[in-house]
Amino acid sequence: MKRRAILAATLVSAALLAQGSSAWAQAGNARPIKLVVPFAAGTTTDIVGRVLAEALGRQLSQPVIVDNRPGAGGAIGSELVARSGADAHTVLLGTVGTHAINTSLYRRLSYQPQRDFVPLGFVGATPTLLVVPAAAPWKGVADLRQASGKSVSFASAGNGTSGHLAGELLNLRLGKDFVHVPYRDGAQALTEVMAGNVQFMFYHPAAVQPQIRAGKLRALGASSARRSTAAPDVPTLAEQGIADFDLVAWFMLYAPADMPAAQRDRLREATQAVLAQPEVRDKLAVQGIEPMAMNASEMAAFGTAEIAKWGEAVRRSGAQVD
Repeated sequence: MKRRAILAATLVSAALLAQGSSAWAQAGNARPIKLVVPFAAGTTTDIVGRVLAEALGRQLSQPVIVDNRPGAGGAIGSELVARSGADAHTVLLGTVGTHAINTSLYRRLSYQPQRDFVPLGFVGATPTLLVVPAAAPWKGVADLRQASGKSVSFASAGNGTSGHLAGELLNLRLGKDFVHVPYRDGAQALTEVMAGNVQFMFYHPAAVQPQIRAGKLRALGASSARRSTAAPDVPTLAEQGIADFDLVAWFMLYAPADMPAAQRDRLREATQAVLAQPEVRDKLAVQGIEPMAMNASEMAAFGTAEIAKWGEAVRRSGAQVD
């Protein structure tokens, strides 16, 4: 009798354990979540992705692994997530490039931002800083206005990036024809600017400020409507007489549109909780990223407005990618 009782208790325990394991799997914890970053390791997007992955992993009690899939202005990684279908374990760290600029830049974009994705959380936005080599003669945008267009070039991390379009908008506002020089990535472009091979570029505060402090670069202005909290001493271009100049880079976490609603809601709740944490906000602030709380409808409306705004910038620049 005693042996039978022990056996029965063991069977009950095993059944309960199996039931618990099944519930755990159904909650989405059976395998790690893959956070696709559609740009290379070491970029601002990658740094932001790793901050989110670590915090989401703690919040969900589940591993969140960064998967870098760079290429085609973020289109390769974005398409991967868009085509992941009902996979409940793949999300994308989208950007102003992948979800606003690319819509107008690419003649045949392999995904549609508003059709193929659902926003989970708006991570934040950052202006870019217009920087020149420390040895450059210009002290402000007024000096750059006097420069001869064809003798001045500006670098970017590639055709159609926010840095490229910011430079083209500056051309438009100043009536100049500064020459665009695209590079493989932002780090290479920045190196060329510091060497004086290219005269200026627009880039994220987190990347340029160490070089400014080292005396290798000088910031002439910020691309946003108001000053960056990461560089409050740098005046905006609007403050310097450049009207209607407000371009910022931003980051948003997305789920594929076909992700099951229960898992999507679980991830959205976790994302919103993580983005409200002071520790996460502080880590993002170090990268010059300013938070902005948005609900689901506000994120959708923001995306629509950004597609329209950057679409105009793309058309004016004449940039196009097949």
